[in-house]
Order: sequence, then C-alpha cells, then structure tokens
Amino acid sequence: MTARDRNADYSRNGRSRVRIPADVERPDKLLAGLTARQLAILAVTAVALWAGYAATRHHLPPVVFGVVALPVASVAAMLALGRFEGIAADRWVLSAWRHHRSPHRLVPAPDGITGAPAFLAESVAGATGVVPAPLRLPVRAVRADGIVELGGDGLAVICRASAVTFSLRTPAEQEGLVAGFARFLNSLADPVEILVRAEPVDLTPAIDALLDAAPGLPHPALEAAARGHARFLAELAERRDLLRREVLVVLRHGVESNRAGDDPAGRLHRRAAEAATALAAAGVTLTVLDGPATSACLARALDPAGTTRLPGLAATEEPVTLAPKKGAFR
Repeated sequence: MTARDRNADYSRNGRSRVRIPADVERPDKLLAGLTARQLAILAVTAVALWAGYAATRHHLPPVVFGVVALPVASVAAMLALGRFEGIAADRWVLSAWRHHRSPHRLVPAPDGITGAPAFLAESVAGATGVVPAPLRLPVRAVRADGIVELGGDGLAVICRASAVTFSLRTPAEQEGLVAGFARFLNSLADPVEILVRAEPVDLTPAIDALLDAAPGLPHPALEAAARGHARFLAELAERRDLLRREVLVVLRHGVESNRAGDDPAGRLHRRAAEAATALAAAGVTLTVLDGPATSACLARALDPAGTTRLPGLAATEEPVTLAPKKGAFR
C-alpha cells in the first residue's frame, strides 16, 4: 500500500494523520543544510587557514602550506560534519576529553576524602597512582513520603508506571491510548522525566520457591510440573542474560517555582495524583513510591548488582529509620 493509499484510507475512516518530527530538538539549518554550530567550526577553520597562508605565502611554497593545511581542514570537516554513535563529532570529542580529565575512581564520601599520611600516600594511591575522588550525588535526602530532596535543584518524586500491550490492541483502542497519552503530555506545565531502564534479573528466589513448594503439592503431576519449571528457569538463566524493564516517571519541583505560602511537597503529590488520573486514560497505572521504595530504586540505579551500599541508606535486610530533625531515611 502506497502513502497515497494510506492517506485515502485514513480519510475514508474519518481519521486524521499528523506528521511528527523524528527529532523535535534538531537544530535549525541556516545555510547549505548546515547548522550554526557547523558553520562556526568551518568558518573559524577557514579564517585560520587563510590567515596562516597570508602570513607564510612569502616564505613557504603553496604546495608545502597545502600539505600542512590539508590535515587541519580534514579534522575540521570531520568535527563539523561527522557523527559518532548518533552524536555530533565535536560534541563526542568534547565529551571524551571531559571523561578523560574527570576522575574515574569515585567513592561515596559526602564529607570528602581525608588526605592520607605521607608514609601511606603511595599505598593508598595503588598501582594506578590515582587517589579516589568523592562521588557527588544530587540527592540530599529521601523523606518518608517518597519526596527526594535535591538541594538547590528543589524536590522530586518518583513514580512507577505499568507497561501497556499496545500492539495487541485494535486500531480504535490504539487511537484511544494515544489520545489519552497526548492529553497527559499537553497538560504538562512543569518538568517531567520518563525513564525506561533495564536491570539484571536473578531467578534464584523463584527457583528456590518452586523447589520448596513442590513436595507439598497435592498431586505428583503438579510436583513434577513445578520441578520441571524450576529446571527450565535454571537453564534459561544459564543460557541468557535476563533483564527486567522498569518504567519510571519523575516529577520535579524547582526552587524557582516556589511561591509564598506554597507547599512544594504537597504540590508534587497533587501533580502525581493528576498524572495518575491522566495516564489511566492511556491504560497506564502510576504508583507513587514511598520512602523505602524510592531509596531502593535509587540504590539499584547506581548499582544494579547490589554489591555496594550508598551512605545513609539502609541495607535490604536492615530496618529504615527516620531522622527526627532532617526527615531523611538513613
């Protein structure tokens, strides 16, 4: 079916099609299909090469200057026009340079790292010769109601969203879900982040539960089926790296949005309730995470394997206590 046939089919069914850009943040193209950033890189390089030629044309043959200028022009063209993994080449190189300059060994130390004595400095630095740097996180505290304190960046609340089996719905149902999600997006007036993350899944608890419950089943066939399913899960975990997908909706309230007599935490909770009502029309169930669930979610995001522990956060098997003055979990 051609595009004209599809448009005619939509017209006969009374539906309208809206063309949505693939990248709504794509920069504007000013000249010859080039953006302002690309034109600036090429223009600065061209001016620099021309100035170099004007300064050396009485001392160097044009061929010699061309041999020197060709690599410079090639690098400038690569930075202006090239892309690496979907990222502009100049931004990719700048990010690589910043990553190279930034410390690579970070440790959770909110109060900073105390310098080691002189006689231990070499052993502390280790074989790499680099002393660990403190890990600076934007999260200052997690309240009992799930509000995340971001210091100067305000407050945030994390909500877990359910997935929707969109492809199994009828065209009419799909249009209804899209319309409901569009109404939610059109109603946004404050910052919202939709995050889809994946983390490894450990099937050991499910396998152990099946094996423990198998002897108590009322029929031998059920016991055999439970043990067979446990073997299937064990083989599946050995053959593949299993991942669990999680959809999170983060609502943030900035300090600049504060008004006299306003309750930022209450406003965040009202926004979460309104978002849950709006997304329900799209078939999505939105659940606001409480304090312990929010702390666990942040810890898993920083360490999906669960091998390290953030300062101030309780371990999985430890109770969560509330500081009476600061109102933060630790």
